Amino acid sequence: MTLLTPQRQLLADAALRDRARAVVPGGVYGHMSVLKQMPPSYPQFYKRGEGARVWDVDGNEYIDFMCAFGPMIAGYANSTVDAAARDQQLLGDALAGPTPHFVELAELLVDTVAHAEWAMFAKNGTDATSIAVVTARAATGKTKLLKARKSYHGANAWFTPNPAGVTAADRANIIEFDYNDVASVEAAVAEAGDDVAAIIVTPFRHDGLTDQIDATQEFAAGVRAIATRIGAALILDEVRTGFRLDAAGAWEKYGVRPDLTAFSKGIANGYALAAVVGVDAFKEAAASIYVTGSFWMGGVSMAAAVATIGILRDGGVDAMFSAGDQFRTGLATQATAHGFTLHQTGPVTMPFIRFDSDESLEQVFAFTDAAIRRGVLLHPWHNMFLSAAHTVEDVASALERTDEAFAETRELFPL
Repeated sequence: MTLLTPQRQLLADAALRDRARAVVPGGVYGHMSVLKQMPPSYPQFYKRGEGARVWDVDGNEYIDFMCAFGPMIAGYANSTVDAAARDQQLLGDALAGPTPHFVELAELLVDTVAHAEWAMFAKNGTDATSIAVVTARAATGKTKLLKARKSYHGANAWFTPNPAGVTAADRANIIEFDYNDVASVEAAVAEAGDDVAAIIVTPFRHDGLTDQIDATQEFAAGVRAIATRIGAALILDEVRTGFRLDAAGAWEKYGVRPDLTAFSKGIANGYALAAVVGVDAFKEAAASIYVTGSFWMGGVSMAAAVATIGILRDGGVDAMFSAGDQFRTGLATQATAHGFTLHQTGPVTMPFIRFDSDESLEQVFAFTDAAIRRGVLLHPWHNMFLSAAHTVEDVASALERTDEAFAETRELFPL
């Protein structure tokens, strides 16, 4: 199998990086920047995608387990989704007002998400979590926001993990607690007094660099009970998890329903869209706030979302779980065969891997580097994603290559 070498086969990528640095601060910024945080073989620029595969600008093909950091949930260039988007594009996208897809999509979300009685739309995850927070404050007349330590809920001043350009005043109304610790939530409530507008949580802990940890039944039920008792909104941040765990809602398995849920990423299979859904008790408040964007009513992404959710409701979620089970089982078998202790945490549709006794991340960086050079796109410190387009054959092919990557990593780190 031909291995990629950055010097030989990432030449167009390197040239684009140089050009970007000349005209874009930092070259490429945010979570998609590979500079200083990824193996050297990781491509920065891509040309196209199809199904579960992507091709970089140098023509190298990868079986992709990042799915564009989550948006590609039905697969790249999905013919059903793209046809729906194209049909609307021919009629117009950003018009003088919303298209009928605006109503159709809201009705579909209300019909799909168990607690949803209304929906609003925006363009990205930060929009969605911000709308949810402002709605909660408008409904309750309170200001404090309770969130778990290290939990990421967007790139605005409230939530960004990077303090550059952020003032203390921006964070003054945030009080943190420990995920899965009901007593810690109670302590945060006590600190806030009678001024808690919302408790915002992710369906499971996915902070990055650490094992993903599922919410306990006690925690899910506990934060629901606390929010109800103190008259605060319970916001479930499903920007990352939406429709990859359960189309009806990630905490349906616990019998716990939030007041507000934020969606983005996979909702429209790569077309820019976000949504907030909620219960009727918060509908009037949601109508009272002023949030808007020139592109928020675009019909193309809403048409794509209707098609995407249809695919997910019609077996797409089950397909992701099947592929995820196959991938996790295969990696576990290979790791053991090569003498590694591999930790795989989180849902199989959103896998996270790390090696035992690898605090410096040297082994996981070496492994993912070896996999990437063999055409399997993995991530060394962020959770990955499965899509409904990952076939049995795709996963089997990826596992053939990861077996070689484990062997190479063992050579670098002998027993």
